[in-house]
Amino acid sequence: MSDIPGDLKFLSSHEWVRVEPDGSVTIGISDHAQDLLGDIVFVELPDIGQSIDAETDAAIVESVKAASDVYSPISGEVTEVNSILEDQPEIINSSPYEDGWFFKMMPSDLDEIENLLSPEDYSEVCED
Repeated sequence: MSDIPGDLKFLSSHEWVRVEPDGSVTIGISDHAQDLLGDIVFVELPDIGQSIDAETDAAIVESVKAASDVYSPISGEVTEVNSILEDQPEIINSSPYEDGWFFKMMPSDLDEIENLLSPEDYSEVCED
């Protein structure tokens, strides 16, 4: 089973969210997701300033196996994107929870995070 940090919340579609000290959130895909995708070769990120609703597509990740939508776990406005991924998308394979994050946003309703899966619940999703 892949490593699942305890400070994250998840969608069952394998996206994670981390609440930062300033109240913003960082979003990426799980280690399990990158493992299923295989070698990641391209990422399309959202635009800074873009408003995104919870559980709607926010980015695209392409691997040697498939292209997949990346959904936003919560609603908010994109404040930063990980532009390193445009030239080095493979970072997601080696560091999905640290260097391979996709984007940051200011949530419109941080309470939405309570609807997401805990690391323990997400681990069960991965085992199914």
